[in-house]
Amino acid sequence: MLKPSFYYSVVNPALGSEYEDGSRLVPANSVFRAEPYCVSKSPVPFGTSAPVGPPPPGTHQFSQNNFQNGPSAPGQQPHRFQGPPPPSNTGPSYPPYSHQSQPAYPNTASTSSTAQLANQLNSMQINSYGPGTAPSSCMSSGHPTSFQGPQLPPPTQQQITLPPGSQVPPPANNVNGLCAQPSLPPMARQDGIPGPIPPNPNLQQLSGQPPGPGYHPQQGIVICNSAANYGPQMAGSQLSYPGAFPGGPAQLAGPQQKKLDPDSIPSPIQVIENDKASRGGQIYATNTRGQVPPLVTTDCVIQDQGHASPRYMRCTTYCFPSSSDMAKQARIPLAAVIQPFATVPPNETPLYVVNHGETGPIRCNRCKAYMCPFMQFIEGGRRYQCGFCNCINDVPPFFFQHLDHIGRRVDHYERPELSLGSYEYVATLDYCRNNKPPKPPAYIFMIDVSYRNINSGLVKLICDELKTLLDKLPREEQEESSAIRVGFVTYNKVLHFFNVKSSLAQPQMMVVSDVGEVFVPLLDGFLVNFQESRSVVINLLDQIPEMFADTNESETVFAPVIQAGMEALKTLFQPQVNSYEALARDCVANGCCVNLFLFPNQYVDIASMGLVTMYTGGTLYKYNNFQLDADSTQFLSDLRKDIEKKTGFDAIMRVRTSTGFRATDFFGAIYMNNTTDVEMAAVDCDKAVTVEFKHDDKLNEDSGALIQCAVLYTSISGQRRLRIHNIGLNCSSQLADVYKTCETDALINFFAKSAFKAVLSQPLKTVREILVNQTAHMLACYRKNCASPSAVSQLILPDAMKVLPVYMNCLLKSCVLVGRPEIPTDERAYHRQLVMSMGVADTQLFFYPQLLPIHSLDLKSDAVPAAVRCSEERLSEGGAFLLANGLSMFLWLGVSTPPELIQGLFNVPSFAHISTEATSLPDLDNPFSKKLRSILEHIQSQKPYTMKLIIVKQREQPEMLFRQFLVEDKSIYGGSSYVDFLCCVHKEICQLLS
Repeated sequence: MLKPSFYYSVVNPALGSEYEDGSRLVPANSVFRAEPYCVSKSPVPFGTSAPVGPPPPGTHQFSQNNFQNGPSAPGQQPHRFQGPPPPSNTGPSYPPYSHQSQPAYPNTASTSSTAQLANQLNSMQINSYGPGTAPSSCMSSGHPTSFQGPQLPPPTQQQITLPPGSQVPPPANNVNGLCAQPSLPPMARQDGIPGPIPPNPNLQQLSGQPPGPGYHPQQGIVICNSAANYGPQMAGSQLSYPGAFPGGPAQLAGPQQKKLDPDSIPSPIQVIENDKASRGGQIYATNTRGQVPPLVTTDCVIQDQGHASPRYMRCTTYCFPSSSDMAKQARIPLAAVIQPFATVPPNETPLYVVNHGETGPIRCNRCKAYMCPFMQFIEGGRRYQCGFCNCINDVPPFFFQHLDHIGRRVDHYERPELSLGSYEYVATLDYCRNNKPPKPPAYIFMIDVSYRNINSGLVKLICDELKTLLDKLPREEQEESSAIRVGFVTYNKVLHFFNVKSSLAQPQMMVVSDVGEVFVPLLDGFLVNFQESRSVVINLLDQIPEMFADTNESETVFAPVIQAGMEALKTLFQPQVNSYEALARDCVANGCCVNLFLFPNQYVDIASMGLVTMYTGGTLYKYNNFQLDADSTQFLSDLRKDIEKKTGFDAIMRVRTSTGFRATDFFGAIYMNNTTDVEMAAVDCDKAVTVEFKHDDKLNEDSGALIQCAVLYTSISGQRRLRIHNIGLNCSSQLADVYKTCETDALINFFAKSAFKAVLSQPLKTVREILVNQTAHMLACYRKNCASPSAVSQLILPDAMKVLPVYMNCLLKSCVLVGRPEIPTDERAYHRQLVMSMGVADTQLFFYPQLLPIHSLDLKSDAVPAAVRCSEERLSEGGAFLLANGLSMFLWLGVSTPPELIQGLFNVPSFAHISTEATSLPDLDNPFSKKLRSILEHIQSQKPYTMKLIIVKQREQPEMLFRQFLVEDKSIYGGSSYVDFLCCVHKEICQLLS
């Protein structure tokens, strides 16, 4: 398997289509009329039942530690599984930081509607219903208890009361398709920001005409990972991204209205802090079916006791409705977000590896599910009943063990596959391509050496970094060095392959000039072990910048580069493919994963190019208008992370379920050649696949709903393995049970991916309508069937979903779903691709950024200050705030920031002396500087992408970019504020209930 790597900055690619409105390519500057969010009709919700054939043979994997049992390990001592030590406390939780400041943007609502809304909402009351709930408390949505069937107490709910007899006014106008509800009081732009809204430098429109298909001048780095050939050819039509669906906000200014207290509506920060206070720093044991785990934002120690850790698998609800009719009534998506290779912290036990020798994993004869804690042993241990299909199977003689007085095998706790939710199997030759063991993976580094990249110093930067980075290639924990082989290709108009065989004194170059008929000119010496060929490889990396120093070649190819990487991996000749989708299909079939590092200074058609990384399980990195001094730190950090990631190669994933429901739809950086097998040329620790389930029969409340995810892959040492994750959910005929166990963060992950997939085939207006409509339907169903009777003017939210509206509004305001001509099509395609492979923790931060008041740092404590809500209301002129969303990071400084804080952070005397050109903080020897830099490092370490720090000074132009991330406020691109959207949803609910 190879992980080829391409380095290229793009200048002029072609092909393409972007976001849709049909299948037509729409220029980025096209403008359409805005459409409203609020709709009275009921579009079909996301996720349709797809026909699923009989379950094909499953797939498997395994992990770091080798646990031998079965006939291949006679006489071995039983292995005990120890729980991790209790963690240290994660620090105190803080009350939300509150502060009033000047409002920011002009409002578009009519003044009369605004006044009416303000008067109504100002008298909002929040009442909590349900056992043990304080009147104004914000309960966390999760509870460590098991929820079995209908014995649950009534679910906690949040009630927002409008004055008696009042009604939410009809929409005054619509802004970019956002809800047409009356809005917050008009806000005047702050002083010091004259003129039109400046463009976002990170969303800068890149100019230039696309060249012919498959050719992209001046690219960056491509990393292709690959394993042996696997899987059938990929079929399907070319994806297209039709044009944006814009509409400008009307800039209306009216008299200042009475302001609404934002603390009267549910706060995501309060929900996060409450969960941290109740469950942070504790051990969470997965020993109960259907229990709701701590939120992704809560730091705890997870102990596997029979169900997969929530690091590997999270569900939209942990209690499925027992019938299809109930599911249709509630409209709550039934889905799981599976991150099969998620990183496990050092204080948690890594996965055990089970090796049954030549016998291989034990599986159900009928449904092919793998042995797991859901199998019930009967007849004295001689047979077992499958928990998924109820088939009775014989126990293989080598696996036989007696049962104890409660019917459990006496070796239950000695076998990972019987007592743990997650574990790995060593796969036999039956699970390998052509029944032959796979070769170790390989990484091919493909570097664009065209004029611009040589001249900018980028090529030298990459070559210098690779000299040290190649020592850090991933390896098995017990191995001293990595088994991964490496190869090197440079390219501009032609391709240069290098022989770096260890016996050579100097590297040798071979040129392929016919990019229409790509082939690999050498086999021996192209892919080598770095440790064995170290001196030759270092010599090559020293020579590459000098070798092309005098180049004048500005044109570069792209598709043939990936083609060459794939050919090197499979060492076969094939004619050049004609489209990126066909190229991606070939890469998947040959186990070749492509990671792209792009350095564009103009439009490069990411919508088309990105298909190659998307379908192969790769990662796309983009650095607009790359500057060596400002951006090299971010790029090198991303390159290091990418190469050092723990990765599974040539993977196939299968999701099995117990009777009554099945997996119907899959979202992620994946390719599917049929309805059941998820193919990934590689899958790393950051990639997640979101799976939707639909009923095909009634579910049994006693046996629950069981899910098994099996991933067959090749490890970094070249061993074929199966990684198994199992989870059990409850089932209930009571809707209240379903609502009580919902997880909002997982729901938003599902809605984001389903919407971002839908924009390829439906107009943006339709996609937005579906999201609003489904939100209203879920909440209306709760109001009608689960809540206490109350006046129609009251907005009642289930406790577990009370921040769903604010998160949904953040999703609707994302650049993918807001069709504005100011947002470059490449930027929208880039964000769409990133989100499609994100896990729950990454989408949570991406859509609702973290905003930390760093001026309130406690230098005597290790604790990080509690985050505040993402609204301008929370900023203060005398404060400094850090904002991060996983891709961007800002340090915002108020005009009255204390001089001692400025001196401590920047080593300059005053606000006026601060330079906004810097992209990192100076390394100063004082407590404040050290504390803030440690916080930055911690935030960076948790996320797959390195965030470049942007320093923003209040009332200067770059502040407009920062304000786009204050997601509770009205967006400059026309998105509603949180309050407006809440009113929109309330209106929809009232219409549905009437």
